[in-house]
Amino acid sequence: MLAAVVWLSGCSGDIQNKEAVREGVIEHLSANSGLDVGSMDIEVRSVEFRGDEADAVVSFQAKGSDDPAASMQMRYLLQKKGRRWVVKSKTGGSGAHGSGMGTPPGMPPSSGGAMPPGHPPVVRNPKGQGKTE
Repeated sequence: MLAAVVWLSGCSGDIQNKEAVREGVIEHLSANSGLDVGSMDIEVRSVEFRGDEADAVVSFQAKGSDDPAASMQMRYLLQKKGRRWVVKSKTGGSGAHGSGMGTPPGMPPSSGGAMPPGHPPVVRNPKGQGKTE
């Protein structure tokens, strides 16, 4: 009986919950980022629903890591499309790398990121060909 109640409540069409938002973010990352989302713990820390839009703060951390300094957070604006949430845009995040844009550790900052004074040039092309900054 309890299983039937849970199943019926899941079919009610209400997608205003953290899990539905999480699924929308994962779908977005899988299609657009090239990241292995299966290697990350992805948690919706907070979400605010406003009709057909939602603002969410999402935390990312490598699976198995319990070091809070190795996590990062991003803000997403999602739009309701049918029975799912779709990422409309993302804004800067915070994390251990400190770029303010959620750059994963070990990756060069995005093209607008400033390096601290005295930092050596960052080679954008891994083969060493091309421009350095």
